[in-house]
Amino acid sequence: MALSEEPVAGASEDPAEDPVEDPVEDAAEDAALACGAALESFGESAETRELLGRLPAVLGDRSAREGALERFRVIMDKYQEQPHLLDPHLEWMLNLLLEFVQDKTSPADLVHLAFKFLYIISKVRGYKTFLRLFPHEVADVHPVLDMFTNQNPKDHESYLVVSDKARDAAAVLVSKFVTRPDVKQKKMASFLDWSLYTLARSSFQTIEGVIAMDGTLQALAQIFKHGKREDCLPYAATVLQCLDSCRLPDSNQTLLRKLGVKLVQRLGLTFLKPQVAKWRYQRGCRSLAESLQHSIQNPREPMTQAETPDSDGEDDIPEEVESVIEQLLVGLKDKDTIVRWSAAKGIGRMAGRLPKELADDVTGSVLDCFSFQETDSAWHGGCLALAELGRRGLLLPSRLSDVVTVILKALTYEEKRGACSVGSNVRDAACYVCWAFARAYEPQELKPFVAAISSALVIATVFDRDVNCRRAASAAFQENVGRQGTFPHGIDILTTADYFAVGNRSNCFLVIRAIRELSAKALRNLAQRAPQHTARDVFPRLLSMTQSPDLHTRHGAVLACAEVARSLHTLATQQGRPVSDFLDEKAMHGLKQIHQQVSVGAEMGTFGEMTLRSSFFFPVCILIENSALSKMPFRGDAVIEELVKLYLSELQSPEEMTRCGCALALGALPAFFLKGRLRQVLAGLRAVTHISPKDVSFAEARRDALKAISRICQTVGVRAEGPPDEAVCRENVSQIYCTLLDCLKDYTTDSRGDVGAWVREAAMTSLMDLTLLLGRNQPELIEAPLCQRLMCCLAQQASEKIDRFRAHAARVFLALLHADSPAIPHVPARPELERLFPRAAVASVNWGAPSQAFPRMARLLGLPAYRYHVLLGLAVSVGGLTESTVRYSTQGLFEYMKEIQNDPAALEDFGGTLLQVFEDNLLNDRVSVPLLKTLDQMLANGCFDIFTTQENHPFCVKLLALCKEEIKKSKDVQKLRSSIAVFCGLVQFPGDVRRKVLLQLFLLLCHPFPVIRKNTASQVYEMVLTYDVMPAAVLDEVMAVLSSTAWDAELPVVRAQRNRLCDLLGVPRPQLVPKVSPAPQATWGPRGPFLVRPPDMAP
Repeated sequence: MALSEEPVAGASEDPAEDPVEDPVEDAAEDAALACGAALESFGESAETRELLGRLPAVLGDRSAREGALERFRVIMDKYQEQPHLLDPHLEWMLNLLLEFVQDKTSPADLVHLAFKFLYIISKVRGYKTFLRLFPHEVADVHPVLDMFTNQNPKDHESYLVVSDKARDAAAVLVSKFVTRPDVKQKKMASFLDWSLYTLARSSFQTIEGVIAMDGTLQALAQIFKHGKREDCLPYAATVLQCLDSCRLPDSNQTLLRKLGVKLVQRLGLTFLKPQVAKWRYQRGCRSLAESLQHSIQNPREPMTQAETPDSDGEDDIPEEVESVIEQLLVGLKDKDTIVRWSAAKGIGRMAGRLPKELADDVTGSVLDCFSFQETDSAWHGGCLALAELGRRGLLLPSRLSDVVTVILKALTYEEKRGACSVGSNVRDAACYVCWAFARAYEPQELKPFVAAISSALVIATVFDRDVNCRRAASAAFQENVGRQGTFPHGIDILTTADYFAVGNRSNCFLVIRAIRELSAKALRNLAQRAPQHTARDVFPRLLSMTQSPDLHTRHGAVLACAEVARSLHTLATQQGRPVSDFLDEKAMHGLKQIHQQVSVGAEMGTFGEMTLRSSFFFPVCILIENSALSKMPFRGDAVIEELVKLYLSELQSPEEMTRCGCALALGALPAFFLKGRLRQVLAGLRAVTHISPKDVSFAEARRDALKAISRICQTVGVRAEGPPDEAVCRENVSQIYCTLLDCLKDYTTDSRGDVGAWVREAAMTSLMDLTLLLGRNQPELIEAPLCQRLMCCLAQQASEKIDRFRAHAARVFLALLHADSPAIPHVPARPELERLFPRAAVASVNWGAPSQAFPRMARLLGLPAYRYHVLLGLAVSVGGLTESTVRYSTQGLFEYMKEIQNDPAALEDFGGTLLQVFEDNLLNDRVSVPLLKTLDQMLANGCFDIFTTQENHPFCVKLLALCKEEIKKSKDVQKLRSSIAVFCGLVQFPGDVRRKVLLQLFLLLCHPFPVIRKNTASQVYEMVLTYDVMPAAVLDEVMAVLSSTAWDAELPVVRAQRNRLCDLLGVPRPQLVPKVSPAPQATWGPRGPFLVRPPDMAP
């Protein structure tokens, strides 16, 4: 923020036109760094002039006209946040457009178009600046009135009660009109009567009432703003009374409440004389440049005006003022920001016309908002009001001690509400107060509070979780450094933590995952700077916080204890001192107590919320790990031994988050904890990765179990002939591989989508880490079958449809292929792979882009070892839904098919693999449905034309059988539609298979679902036109039956037409099979045979 600029929140003179922006966390913080008010001038001036100049030329072409309007809208919208850049250009833009309007020869459509462009300009710049540039000559009055007259009479009965933007313009117009000296005597009273009548008979509980009240309140607020005080004062009390009766604070319409507050403050200003308070605090020059110039010319002249005695204390203040102030104070606590902001500016304006004592009472009432019994809305409104009072000089230095105290609390305000918390808007507004104070007060006035304010702002700049709060604190700190000059190390801090640097959360918390984890790591860095203070004051406090009843606090405290303990040990090692110099016996005992709390708490179920209860296991294991790294004397302790048993038992918890926490905790255990227990731990984690009906949706638990297995392998290391209970060895490596490879088949879906992708991603990462670990240490443990399965599965994943996971699979595949020193053994077809994927060429490939990935992965179809898995992945992609994925995967597949089109042996091999993929995935809708779509495209594009020369080719016969089996008793419309397309493609193959295909299609013509019958008839019609398979004698009649029959009619009607088609084509009519009831069975009883009747045959 430039030092000479006002913030957006305080730039407007209108009480409610420019509300404070509601802070919104950017979806991607790094991307947000490039956004903001970065424009320096109106760069499209020449284009805009040319665009406006050719409006008459584009008028007759609708497309060109709409294009010009849209282009102008795009240009103007770029300046929504910096509309002042348009000011030097507004005049010529308005003149160009008004020439069309004022020209009597202009067609009506051109005038209408010019007004559209004028509206876009007014929307961006605001009507106040825009209005000043309009012509105001007498000659223009009649043409404007004529424009009103020429409109539809029903369209302008009362613009104040319409629902479009004309209502806002009408409010401004009527206020300017009725306050004219020659009109107010005749029209003001009657208009106010109409307005109060409209308010009285309207209700904010109906849409019509809301619209009417909106326009009326706008008009009243504008009248009391633009009218002279002596003209409006006789009506003010009556209007206030009517406004009170409307009970607008009870409305759920934000805009009505804002307008109510706006009108109340205008009424309050009417009751008070327009005067500048003599008692206000004046710093002098507000412009930084002027202040610096003044100080250079008069270095010894004081700039602060002394507080003068109040000479207005005896003036009679109307009793209505108290009601107005009360309503504004209530508005400060409103649930919506724009209402609070309007009330805050009203408080500032009112206080500027009050005597000193009454204004101080108002300040005291504002400070009452800062009570912990109040909501975050009250705190936010209070901060805005204090900022307004401060920047207007109405907050005297004598009040600063009280104000700074509450502002420091507001800078750290946070209130928990259920699983989330609120308060970022309060902290943001508190930063605005600090910003305003920097501009309002002389350095000597703020000097007693510099240390507190500066440290609070630095903490907020670096550690606030909300990016907008960090930026606001940085801007406030910068303003204080520039204007006060008393902030210690101000320039150095700003250089490191400027407005843009604090936008990145990780950068803030680590250099300058979850906030608590980053905070813990930040404490680790700080401990290196002040070890004695950390050991003496911070660490005991952290230990006490681990006993907190609030689980969030306990969670963060355990993480912090782990990081600080490790940091102090590292520092002690560097200095050649024992860690006991920093952490005494009491601290060691406190660390041990944390482990005991987890064990006891889990057994007694005292951890509370399940999500945090489960996440509590992991930080404790981080603590154990850091304790081990710090050589704390915990090895062999009975409490810690119990933790491992606890984690293993909780791996089968019915709560997913508990499984996640325990799995990650086991993965964080140091090596000496795993010695002698490795087999047991791996078995427990392996059980978590298995999918059972009761935990099929526990994808996150399976993902975290895989991460834990990978981390444990890295921790214990590899020893080929070592014991399986202590290291990865020949005896357990195959089992670990099988566990990880099996998880590549996890395609679980739920309401969140393909959650199994998380598991597959973790499995691929773990497989890469394990394989590289073995390759570096014991490559002989990598067996050929396992390596082949691994590379084939990765190739399949690299051919599938989700961009992110396809890219990850490709990176893992290439990492293993190009691994050296030494190379991974037993990679299938390594020379061919290195030729297809040379290291230098693939380094720049974006594997997440379908256009780059699929053409390259499809080349693997030529390698028999990879063909099955790549074809399985491509089939899912070709039959997918995303246009780019389908397009480029199909392109890659067809490129390969062209290469083998004239090679019968290669095509036979490919067809056999394709049928094997289909057979292995029968009734697996994830594969079979897109595979049917893939087959449809391949048949339609003639990929198997070579098979049409042979009758009843085995490929066609088996494909028909598989399709019939796939749709047997199916009610899946998508699957049935895809199978119809495949059947229509199979009709091109001669022999008995064609008759069977036609029979299958005719069966579908009488399917119970009308939509399937219609779709079958449509596709059969296209099939008849595409393939020359129908006898010429019956062709016309067949097509007539297909096109003229209502296939969604009743089944008996449809069946007759279907049978007619069967007769025409010589296909046996399908016969209805009656449901045969089971016959009574005879059995022997004590007195001879008797009949046992089925339940549905009971008499």
